[in-house]
Amino acid sequence: MTVADHDSPWDVRGLPPAEGKKFLVTGGNAGIGYFVAEQLAGTGATVVLGSRNAAKAAAAMDSIRSRVPGARVRHLRLDLADLPSLKGSVDALGPGGLDAVVHNAGVLIEGPRRTETPDGHEMMFGTNHLGHFALTRWLMPLLAAAPGSRVVTTGSFAARSVRLDLDDLQSTRDYRPKDTYARSKLAQMLFGFALDRRLRAAGGTTLSVVTHPGGALDSLTPDRPSVQERTTGERLRGAPAGLLLQGKEAAAWPAVRAVLDPSVRGGQMWGPRVFGLRGAPRPEPVRGHFADAAVAERLWDASAELAGVDAELGIG
Repeated sequence: MTVADHDSPWDVRGLPPAEGKKFLVTGGNAGIGYFVAEQLAGTGATVVLGSRNAAKAAAAMDSIRSRVPGARVRHLRLDLADLPSLKGSVDALGPGGLDAVVHNAGVLIEGPRRTETPDGHEMMFGTNHLGHFALTRWLMPLLAAAPGSRVVTTGSFAARSVRLDLDDLQSTRDYRPKDTYARSKLAQMLFGFALDRRLRAAGGTTLSVVTHPGGALDSLTPDRPSVQERTTGERLRGAPAGLLLQGKEAAAWPAVRAVLDPSVRGGQMWGPRVFGLRGAPRPEPVRGHFADAAVAERLWDASAELAGVDAELGIG
């Protein structure tokens, strides 16, 4: 399928119905994840907000219900930094299939001090990548039970400018917060592409798609009381950036389209149309270090060992 095939009209505010489907959004209580959940809830699907903070999840669900009458939303306690807890969280999803998971949650630590998860992994790599890697392993039976299900992994524009050091995945020798964060997002993206290759080889119907939100600013994001609110000063200071960047509501569009659009194919990358920074979602070429299958396979094996899960992830 060519890029042109994806240029058929897609109304980001008129999404197709998805009644009867169930979607899990990690980090669905705040930021881009909240808007992914809100938009998916508008389709009639059941949306599960994966969050370790029950109070924030409750506030997010109240906000979604206030904007989407009759919204089917629920909270799943999910702590991606606590790898041993993830199987129990997946068990709590209950019976039935899962039509999509959006791997959205992530942490960005700006301070100079390297911190670790309770399992001893560098916090950003351990949460953003290893947490989602392990979560996918436990979700695979539910995804396999829903024909055409999708794993949507949220990367970052920042991943374009970094490379992985396979001998220092935990940033023990080279810890710089922004670079370490970008490498954790690159690891997620390489995982998403490698997952789709493995799914195709195993003959599965689940698709793995990678997205990135472009440039998303709080100051350009619509207010959601108790979830996301801006001061007048923040609105004014952020207005000029709207020429190049966007708010988090728009930044959710690539992930939402990756979940819902029947023309989306596994192994694709979707991002904003305008310079990859803002606008409606479109597919982008997967090339350069994103397409390095050899690095992705080495990362996969290392991730399985670090996360303590089967490298096959139940897909073959």
